[in-house]
Amino acid sequence: MADWADTRVSLAGQGALRGRALTTVSSGACVVSVGGIQINVRTIVGLTVAVGDTLLIQRTGSVYYAFAVASAAPAVPPPAPTAPDAAPPDTGDAAPAPKPTVTTGTLTCPPVSTACYRDGSWRSDGGAVNSFDTYQGRYAGSSFGRMTGCAFYGSKPQSISGATVTRATIKVRRLTSGDFAARTATLRLVSQSTRPSGAPTLNESTSGPSLAVNATNTAFVIPNSWAQAMVNGTRGGLAISISSDNPYIRLAGRSSWSVAWTMTISWRRG
Repeated sequence: MADWADTRVSLAGQGALRGRALTTVSSGACVVSVGGIQINVRTIVGLTVAVGDTLLIQRTGSVYYAFAVASAAPAVPPPAPTAPDAAPPDTGDAAPAPKPTVTTGTLTCPPVSTACYRDGSWRSDGGAVNSFDTYQGRYAGSSFGRMTGCAFYGSKPQSISGATVTRATIKVRRLTSGDFAARTATLRLVSQSTRPSGAPTLNESTSGPSLAVNATNTAFVIPNSWAQAMVNGTRGGLAISISSDNPYIRLAGRSSWSVAWTMTISWRRG
C-alpha cells in the first residue's frame, strides 16, 4: 500500500499526530486515517493495535511511526437481555371459570306397552293386554267400572339420566267411542315404567289433548317436569283417567296405531 508521502495534503510540521487505526498490525505496520487521509504507518515493536484505536503518530521524513495507543476503541456492549413477558397484574380476582360445553339432543321413546285397567284387572277382551287401546271414563249405560288407559315407557328415558329436559311431546289419536265432538282427556303421570299386575299408581294431573273422533295430534306438549321425572327414574308412564264417567274417550294404543303414545324428549347437558 502507498505510504502517501507524495500526497498533495501535507502532514508535515504537525508534531505528534492522532489517527484512527483502520487495520490491525501486519508486518510491522497498519493503515491509519489521519485527518481523513489513509496512510501506511509503521508501529514500534510490541505495540498492539485494534481497529478503531486512536494512535499517536510521529513523522520522521516521509515515514510515519505509531508509538502509542492514545485510547482503545470503545467496546461494543453486549445486547441487553430480552425482558421476559411481564405477567398481568394480580387484581386479586379469580380467573373466570371456562364456559361449560353444552350438548343437546332428542330422544324418541315408544311405549313398551299400552294397556287399559278396569274393575281390578287389565283388559284383554279387545286385543293383546300390552298393546290395548287406552280409555278414560265409562260408556253410558255400561255395567263395568271406569277405565284408566296407560302407556309405559320402560327404561329408555333413563338412558339420558343427568340431562335437563327442554321439551317433551307425545303422539295421540282419538278413535271411535263416545260422541264425535272434540273432548279433552285428563293426563296423569304414572309411577310404574312397566305394566304392574295391579292398579297403576296415578300421580300428577294436567289437561290432555282435545280431539274429535279420528283426529290426531303428533306433538302434544306435556310438562317438562313430567318427562324430567321419567329421565330421573322417579316416574315411568302416562295415563288418561278421570274420577267421573265423562268425557268417555278412547285413544289409540299400539295395536291400533304403531306410534301411539310415542314420547319425544328434547334435552341438553352442560
